[in-house]
Order: sequence, then C-alpha cells, then structure tokens
Amino acid sequence: MTNAEMKSYKKILLAKEAELVGALRNREGIEIEKSPDALDEVQRAAERELAIRTLDRESSHLRSVRAALARIEDGSFGVCLHCEEDISPKRLNAVPWAPFCIGCQEQYDAHQIEGEELFDDMLVNAA
Repeated sequence: MTNAEMKSYKKILLAKEAELVGALRNREGIEIEKSPDALDEVQRAAERELAIRTLDRESSHLRSVRAALARIEDGSFGVCLHCEEDISPKRLNAVPWAPFCIGCQEQYDAHQIEGEELFDDMLVNAA
C-alpha cells in the first residue's frame, strides 16, 4: 500500500472517528422520565432502549475505527488479523476499519451467529 493510500485511509478514519465521537456525546434519548400515563412510560422505555442500542453500536463502531487507526500507526493496516493476508482494496474502500479479509469476516460472522467467540480475542487485542 502506498503512502498516499495510507494517508487517504487515515483521513477517512479520522473523519469517521470525529463523527462518532460527536454522535456519542448526544445522550438525550437515554434519560429516564416519569409520566402519569402508563402508555407514555412504555413508549419512552422503548425509545430509551433504542437509544441505548444505538449508543452501544456507535461505541463499538468507534472502537473499530480507533483500532484501524492504531493499525495504521503500527504498520499492520490492510492486513487481515486472522489469516494475515492483504485485505482487498475494494473491501477497504467500502469498510476502511475492516479487521478481516472478506473470507475471514464471513467465518467470524458465522461463528458469532452460532454463539462461538473464535475471533473475539483478536479483536480485543487489536483495539
């Protein structure tokens, strides 16, 4: 990977990091409000749950982006964390924070669905 490509990915990742940090600062949807109407409380609880899930997803996404930035710094960006093969430029253009090549990502997703945590240690170590 050329220096120009690396700088381009870093710029994209830094912009995504700033976007996610800004989004995570907005926590208005998670406050607990009491209401005399039980239906309103149920609706607010559902909205709060959705807001919490969104924050959780964005937080996870931010960790992935920061891990990719760390891989840029240590020179391992663009290399699959599992098989150590180069991640295709097409995949990196679509998902610059991708830790795995497409084949290993499919394996990871299949194991996550089955409840196995085969690659989780690698992701924790990458972050």
